[in-house]
Amino acid sequence: MSEKKLALILGATGGFGHEVASALLRRGWRIRAVNRNPETAAARCHFPAGSVEWRKGDALNEAEIIAAAEGASIIVHAANPPLYRNWPGLVMPMLRNTIEAARHSGARIVLPGSIYNFPVDGPHLLKEDTPQEAPSRKGKIRIEVETALREAQKDGVKSLVLRAGDFFGPNVTANSWISAVVKPGRPIPSIADPGRRGVGHAWAYLPDMAETVVQLIEQEDRLGLHEVFHFGGHWLEDDCEIIRAIQRAAGPSRVKIRRFPWWAVGLASPFVPLMRELWEMRYLWKVPFKLDNAKLTTFLGKEPHTPLEEAVRISLTGLGCLPKAD
Repeated sequence: MSEKKLALILGATGGFGHEVASALLRRGWRIRAVNRNPETAAARCHFPAGSVEWRKGDALNEAEIIAAAEGASIIVHAANPPLYRNWPGLVMPMLRNTIEAARHSGARIVLPGSIYNFPVDGPHLLKEDTPQEAPSRKGKIRIEVETALREAQKDGVKSLVLRAGDFFGPNVTANSWISAVVKPGRPIPSIADPGRRGVGHAWAYLPDMAETVVQLIEQEDRLGLHEVFHFGGHWLEDDCEIIRAIQRAAGPSRVKIRRFPWWAVGLASPFVPLMRELWEMRYLWKVPFKLDNAKLTTFLGKEPHTPLEEAVRISLTGLGCLPKAD
């Protein structure tokens, strides 16, 4: 019997890293996760006992990441500075360490991409080769990240980028917009709607996105050195659709919809890093960026997809906003 494949997860406590690790475990992969506080991380993640090898380490320490990647077939690079703190100073050093680890181990890097890379005045139906010219600092860093992966293929480093809309799911973190729409760990007396009527928005249910990643990497022999795919997810022609879905899940008679306090975000943006990032990205609620997933569906046959109502209910339950079913 052949030995199980090994995946190294950087960012297993975050939404994307957690869901990819879970999907790989269901497929029989071995999982190794790096964290500066592995005991705390293991308790937080609630993976089945003994299913994950937790290793103490820091994504900013090259030697530790190279050592952790030994024997791995993939490295899931889902490590992000929490609450957008010091992105310019941390994102690229972490990625460079992952690239070095992949160079030593031969593993393929898996990166969750976003729509931040694209300009406001460009095409709003985004294809994998749509020109990138980000209007925000975070978007420019995203372009730099993808450029580094594309350049690394010259040295034989393999990578897979799956771009998607705004994340939601049962294990999302404070970096997700869903945490601004509702308050994790609390019942839902009201929902803050950040969008505009009639403006579409792209949402990515993380368990579906993770299943997509697993299906792609299980066809390694068909992948090129550097591959980019777009995940269609839940494209909502009017973003109030997800707000209404949250309202229905929580109980429409008890939950009010209010406007998101953009004015307060603008006032706080010079002083609070998270507010500054939200303010800078507010254009995403004014422009209907839609991801074209034709390449993905051609490659896989179809994209994994959980119905919106079910995905919202599972997400709110996982976030502690709805009681768990008996």
